[in-house]
Amino acid sequence: MIPLEKILPDPESSFKVLYHHVMPDVFLWNYHYHPEIELVFVFDGIGRRHVGNHVSYYENGDLVLIGSNLPHSGFGYGALGKHEELVIQFKRELVQEIAEFEAVTQLLRKAQYGVSFSDEVKKKLESDFREIKSLPPFEKYLCLLSILKKLALEADYQILNSTQYQKSDFAKDQNRILKIFQYVEKNYSNDIATQDVADLSSLTLPAFCNYFKKNLGVSFTDFLNEYRINQACIHLTEGQSVSNVAFLCGFNSLSYFSRTFKYFKNISPSEFQSKVFEKKERK
Repeated sequence: MIPLEKILPDPESSFKVLYHHVMPDVFLWNYHYHPEIELVFVFDGIGRRHVGNHVSYYENGDLVLIGSNLPHSGFGYGALGKHEELVIQFKRELVQEIAEFEAVTQLLRKAQYGVSFSDEVKKKLESDFREIKSLPPFEKYLCLLSILKKLALEADYQILNSTQYQKSDFAKDQNRILKIFQYVEKNYSNDIATQDVADLSSLTLPAFCNYFKKNLGVSFTDFLNEYRINQACIHLTEGQSVSNVAFLCGFNSLSYFSRTFKYFKNISPSEFQSKVFEKKERK
């Protein structure tokens, strides 16, 4: 079963603000849920975004709003170097359903599906997230309302799940999906036949393909390729050769690896590696 996380508000406050700037292996980043709405701001870097049934990857930090009882993993999973994030966890009752908050109310309804905001929105609000962690309780509350109002007026976002999560779906769907994810994480460097994953899911091949596409919004092949490419990014930042990374990530053809990498990242593996090391030198 997916664990329920118990959240206690900060002293003299009605909500919680968490700031982490740590190596990613400090936390387990487990899949969990809680009644509180969660707002996550990852300041920079690469990692995994797993909200409900949606799994994707961010490269330049992240800004995600997660609704009440919507299961999710910690955003430090797969992060490179130190992981810096700020998390705000608050109860729905914190924002009253009155005319002045109508736009924010609409935003919180969308949060039940998970909402990921663009890099441009993230840049606009970074100073707010930097500031909120050090404010006194009353000013912190006003800052949170201001952040939510600004987000409510933005149109540059992505809804992460096509359907709203129901608690009754947790055990059946999530145990199956987590089993698939764990299999891919363990075996991505080897050949993976879709039929084997269908058998693991106790589904026929056509039923599995339909199930996966319906729940995650992509085919299993695209999901597997994206997972492998994001693992490749991690290896490339460690300075390994492109050909060796292709092999380590389950690609038997270097040309196919390069095409797939460019499809997902819009640049070649060698260009990506060059940019990473240029960035490290600037720091």
